[in-house]
Amino acid sequence: MTGYKTMHPHTYNLMKAAYSVTETTSLLSLGRTSIYELVKSGELKATKCGRRTLFLATDVAAFLAKLQAGGER
Repeated sequence: MTGYKTMHPHTYNLMKAAYSVTETTSLLSLGRTSIYELVKSGELKATKCGRRTLFLATDVAAFLAKLQAGGER
């Protein structure tokens, strides 16, 4: 996945530095369970800030780039 890390978040209209789980479900049009399954499988990286789970815009962009390049989801 290293090649996907260079994708700029603004390419996907991601304007914030990080997104909550709820915001990420809306961004990706996926349910909460699907988001956590992606995290568990390593396809989407989550970051903890205290008790909160956040998704950095760069990680969401990398996931979207992988999908665009022919990923399975």
